[in-house]
Amino acid sequence: MDYKAHPTAVIDEGCTIGDGTRIWHFSHIMNGCTIGRNCNIGQNVVVSPDVVLGDNVKVQNNVSIYTGVICEDDVFLGPSMVFTNVLNPRSAVNRRGRYLRTLVKRGATIGANATIVCGHDIGEFAFIGAGAVITKAVPPYALVVGNPARHTGWMSEYGHKLAFGPEGEATCPESGQRYRLENGRVTRIA
Repeated sequence: MDYKAHPTAVIDEGCTIGDGTRIWHFSHIMNGCTIGRNCNIGQNVVVSPDVVLGDNVKVQNNVSIYTGVICEDDVFLGPSMVFTNVLNPRSAVNRRGRYLRTLVKRGATIGANATIVCGHDIGEFAFIGAGAVITKAVPPYALVVGNPARHTGWMSEYGHKLAFGPEGEATCPESGQRYRLENGRVTRIA
């Protein structure tokens, strides 16, 4: 494998790391996890056993990705954002092996200091604002903010808020990609 790791990073045996991935200072990559190609794992990151990160995933500093999390390709995890994997943790009650799954779909962004309560999937190209607390599933292309997070709009694949006209169509100002809003769902049409 052709990846780069800072000398202070701890990489356990039994993990898979794709070509072109970079792992920075004081991060711990645990056994049984899978990290794709061309990922960037920031400083002080923990990737727990059985976590799966697709290709080109960007993990900023101080993020712990716990067992039960799957991130598809091109996901962005902002600084100090938080995943959970147990709904009702207690120190004296062992719930190991009963972790809930959280799937972060392709192209999604999770902002700095956001919290993702386990068991709630994040749709393709969804955009979770900084500090948001996710307590339910987030649809594709949705923009959600606040605590608890509430849906406030739709985002393009390039990360711009979409303004839908009376025909239910919008265009990304950067890419020129076109989108349709129909029955509370956004799809890319060109």
